[in-house]
Parts: sequence; C-alpha cells; structure tokens
Amino acid sequence: MTNRHHETAAAALAGALLIGAAPQAALAATPGHTATAAPLLRVASPDQRLAIELLAGHDGTLLYRASRNGRAVLLPAPLGLTLSAGDQAVDLSRGLQLAERSPVRAITERYELAVSKRRQHLHRAREASALFTNAQQQRLTVTLRAANDGVAWRLAAEVPGQARLALATETGGFRFASGARAWLQPMQVAKTGFEASNPAYEEHYRIDVPVGTPSPLPAGWVFPALFRSGPDWVAVSESGLDGSWHASRLAADSADAGDAAAGPAGSAGAAGAAGAAGAAGAAADRAGGAHYRLAPPDAREVMAYGAQAAGVAGLSTALLAEGGPRLATPWRFAAIGALRTVMESTLGTDLAPPPAVAFDAARIQPGHAAWSWALLKDDVTTEPVQRQFIDYAARMGWNYLLIDSGWDVKIGRERMRTLVADAAAQGVGIVLWYNSAGPWNTTPLTPRNRMHDATTRRQEFAWLREIGVKGVKVDFFGGDGLGVIRYYLDILRDAAEFGLLVNFHGSTLPRGWQRTWPNLMTMEGVKGFEFTTFTQADQDAVPAHAAMLPFARNLFDPMDFTPMVFGDIPNIRRVTRNGFELAQAVLFTSGIQHYAEVPEGMATVAAPVQATLRRLPRQWDETRFVAGTPGHQVVIARRAGSQWWLAGLNADEAPARLTLDLGFLARRSGQLTTDGDTPRALVQRPLRASRSLQLTLAPRGGFVAEFKRPRAAAP
Repeated sequence: MTNRHHETAAAALAGALLIGAAPQAALAATPGHTATAAPLLRVASPDQRLAIELLAGHDGTLLYRASRNGRAVLLPAPLGLTLSAGDQAVDLSRGLQLAERSPVRAITERYELAVSKRRQHLHRAREASALFTNAQQQRLTVTLRAANDGVAWRLAAEVPGQARLALATETGGFRFASGARAWLQPMQVAKTGFEASNPAYEEHYRIDVPVGTPSPLPAGWVFPALFRSGPDWVAVSESGLDGSWHASRLAADSADAGDAAAGPAGSAGAAGAAGAAGAAGAAADRAGGAHYRLAPPDAREVMAYGAQAAGVAGLSTALLAEGGPRLATPWRFAAIGALRTVMESTLGTDLAPPPAVAFDAARIQPGHAAWSWALLKDDVTTEPVQRQFIDYAARMGWNYLLIDSGWDVKIGRERMRTLVADAAAQGVGIVLWYNSAGPWNTTPLTPRNRMHDATTRRQEFAWLREIGVKGVKVDFFGGDGLGVIRYYLDILRDAAEFGLLVNFHGSTLPRGWQRTWPNLMTMEGVKGFEFTTFTQADQDAVPAHAAMLPFARNLFDPMDFTPMVFGDIPNIRRVTRNGFELAQAVLFTSGIQHYAEVPEGMATVAAPVQATLRRLPRQWDETRFVAGTPGHQVVIARRAGSQWWLAGLNADEAPARLTLDLGFLARRSGQLTTDGDTPRALVQRPLRASRSLQLTLAPRGGFVAEFKRPRAAAP
C-alpha cells in the first residue's frame, strides 16, 4: 500500500529554502562553476547537503544545476521543450517569463515492493515548481525535487485550447566539469544484431573513462550511467515512463562545446534574473568537461502500435511523446553522494508512480527458477527434458521453471496443460516464453503473433490462467519509441488482470516499472550470461562486466542476467572461479532469478554448497553496500528477515585483499563459502563478523557468507 503525504515547509526553513532566496552558502569556486546570484528556484534536501537550482540564461532560457555540500556536481545545463499542437509549433525553450512559483513542500512517502533491494521504502524529499509562459501564453512548468540521496527534475507543457500535444525536441541532460570520470554502456544501434532486433541494452561497459569520451556506437549511451566528480559519485537515469513519452538515452557525443542558453541574461530574461547563470555556463565551456544531452530513440525504433497501427486519424506513426492538453516528461534524476549513498539509493522507484491497478498480492511471488535454454539451447525444449528440470527445481527448492521458445511446437498446448499441473504438484510454477512479434519483428521463434494484438493477447492470457501458468517471458522488442513503450505497458496491464507475472527480454530498461506494475518480476536489458555461451571473447569479458552491473544496470531495477554455472559451458573455456559464480546469486537482484546451471553441473558441487543455494531467500528486506570499485570488486550485504547474506567478487586477474567493515553484523556467527585451491573447488568454513574483517579473494573469484541471528549478550 502506498501512502503519500505532502506538507508545506515550516517557517523555520523559509530562509534556507524559499524559492528565489540566496543559497545557504555560495557554491565553492571550482573549475567550470562560479558563485551566482539568487536562482529562480532552489530546493535543498531534507539534510541540507544537496541542492538543485533553476537559473535564468539569456533570451528567456532556463538552466539547472546541482551541488553537494556547497560543491558543484552538475554544472548549469539547459532545459526546454518544443512541441507541435495540431498545425501549431510551440517553443517552450526560450522567451520564457516567470509567472508563478510554488512554496517548497516536504514529501514523505512510504511504499512496499516485492521486487527490490529492500522491501519497505521511505522517501523523504522536498519539491517545488515554477510556471513560465511565452509570448503566446503557452505554459512550461519546471519541477525540482531534492532528497538526501539525489536530485530530480521534470518538465510539463500546457497549450490552451489544444487537446493533443506532441513532442518535437527536448533540451535536457547532465553536465560535468573537466576531470570527472565515467562508467558507461554504449547504446546498440537500431536494426542490428540477431534478426535486426536491437537495441536491447546488450553491450559491455566502458570503465573509468574521461567524461566527454564519445560513444563507440553512434546511438549514444544507456541509462543508468555512473560518474565520479571529485569526491562525489553520481548515477543518472530516468523514471516514470507512463506511456506518454519515449525512453531516452544519452547522446553519443558529449564534448562540451557550449550551449546557446549559457550566455548572459538580459533584462527580458525569465523574471529578469541576474545573468550569473549564463556566466557559469560559459565558464563550464572554457573549462571543458562534458554535457551528456538527452537523446530520443533512433527513427527506426519509432513504430506504430495500438491506435497508431490501426490507422486512427490524426495519430502520426512518428510520435516520440504524446499527451494533451498537458504533456509531462519522465523524471530525470541523479543519485549523488558517497559511493555507498549511490549504491543504496532507491530514487529509481521513489520517483515512479504507485501501482496503476489493483493486484492480488498473493500472486506476486518472487523466487528462483531452473532454465534449460541457457546452456542447452533450443533442442531441449521437449517434454522429457522439461520434466527433468521440474524435478531439478523441486530438489533445489526453486519455485519456478522457465520453458523457452518452441514449446508450442515441441510440447504442444494440450501436453503443456498436463505438464503445468504435474509441476504444480511438486511446488514448481511454470513460466512460458513468447515472441513479442509485431510488424517490425522478423524473429522466427515461436510462439509468436500471440502478444501484439490486444484481443489475441487477452485470449492467450485467459488460457494461461486457466491451465495454471504463473507468468510469461516476452522477447525481442527492439526499440525505445513511444509505440514500444505503450506495448510494454499494455502487456503488463493485461497480465496483471489475469494474475500473470512478467519477464521482458530483448528489452529496454525498466525505469521503475516494478513499482507501478508489481507483477513485473524482471527484465533483461543487459548483456547477460547467454552471450558468454556464444563467443570466447564475451566469456573473457564477463568478470569486469559482472563487477560493473551492481553499480549501473542493476542499481535501481531488477535485472535478468541469468547467472551461475559451476560446470562446463559447451565449446567455451570458463574464466571465472566457482566462488565468482556463486556470488552472483546474491549480488544480482531479480524478482525471479533464473539460474543457468543444469542438473549435471549442479551435481559437481558438494551437497553443503547445494544446501546453501536452497536456503537463499526469494526476496530481500534490506541491502547495504560494503565495499568495491566499479568494474573490479564489489561486496554487498542483504538481509531477509533476521538473517544476513554477504557476497562479493573480484574481477581482476590478481588476488584482492579487502578490509570489510561489518560492524552492523556484530556478534553474528556465519558460514563462508569461497574458492578453494582450484577454479572449480568451493570450500566452507566458519566466520565471525567483526568491525574490521579481512578477506582475500582469488583472481576472478568470490564468496557468499550466511550470518545467523546474533547471540544474546552475556548477563
């Protein structure tokens, strides 16, 4: 259940937080940022350490910036929209005059998630808005929000007398000073890859590169993107796609050559504010750095869907965003702080809308799944093999089996009815694969043509509910355009009505959808384990890739990497140790964790290790970042009930000696499972938590530790 509470800021805060008041302290003089006159709008976090400000540029343009402890983090970057309203062009990027400002208000919001790095969420923030008009009295509202773990902004446009607005261009992005570093994943180019089904967020990260480094692919960079500017870590992304806006990415070329908006403000600027913001922008240009501008999908990702596909009059197939008479962007946000603050941030779901429809909570059951396709591929989607995997899942205490493509042909619908019933008798729920299909999709795998048409989809969902199937995996979407985003949401809406869980593959990033749609268990949107079975080059790259994912792709959203293999990968030389593989089962969060290992590989590890896997919780109540460096090492602690699990891995080719602060586990005894003398060996030994615990991780190795309830103190 979600509770929202907004209240006007107390008078005691007025001096620090009233919009238009001078900042508490001038921003520190750093390259690319100088102190400015009073902003148009300023919102500080509840703890006063973060602030986001709206500034006036020249010619009635707007910019925003963000700081931490008075130190510049995000440099001034322009904001604005241009739209079409029927035959009318609407420019809300310049010539803007301030019309009104809201008071700063406090936000306290509690909500619960089944699919997350924590179950109970408390979002405390402060928020304010400013309304601007242009000469035609068209309206732009800028909303700023600041929480203790980051800042966010969104824009909304209104055009009187117009019932439908469509986006032409958006001005927005994230601007960093020279010297900052970046950890980024290139965006795949549309209509490349298997059956031209890209983009699917399936590339390796560029680790610790200078900001401004161009993407090796012209499509840009994906969210979330991680940066470090001085002592501050920053993770940027977006949240709250509701079917009115496309999914964005960062432009490929982020070299900071300057913006027209970053010039001196004239007296006709927004509310006549001082022009120091423009000077700050110009200073940023002189200092170099990078401006990561928001970019829309490639035109080849903009596809007709629903009413568009049906040819409804007045709907263009080239829409990027559409609403009306009010059209609002998603939230764009930056988690900011120490690395632990960023790693534990929940802004990705804090900013997402609450559940869109009522759900049967009893059907939202996270868990673990067996899956034959990861290692054995298409030929084993047969009834005898899937029955073996049902038995395997039941032995391991896993509550799901995913049956992949081709089941409709190799097993058939009538035999599937029997298979689902037999699996249920062993406590195993069945999830079935589907091809997303649609007019843009040429992938031949079946079943296809069951999802894209709404009537057919609902008939299929009714049949799945009738025979007892628990969920669907829908694959090959190939785009971030508005039509595809609406397609995702329609699947989620219909699946919720029929009580089905959902896993999307060949997909975009969830962007907080798991809050709005609690039946969304996971999404791929990652270069997952399957790629390491295709080429040795991808296998060789997996250690650094896996050590990067908790810091970026899996930071805010569930991720279906499909981890963990202890045995052999056909035709591939594995480069990770078994401790590394085991650690991923805890380090990666997914509503349903689909394990790649097959029964024969699981049989190669000792019974006590298998018992550890049987005890792994199906969802987490709390998460703490313990230690790590993106792309090299990561150690994370997760709690389920009164029990803590600690996991870590080392991606480097040399041993890693880590000193871990485990004061929060004081008086707890545990069991450590880690690498032995050979890459395939796992050993277990007792472990006692202490405030300063030293562990040495083998090259490309890892560990999992399970801590029991603390013993009562001696009288």
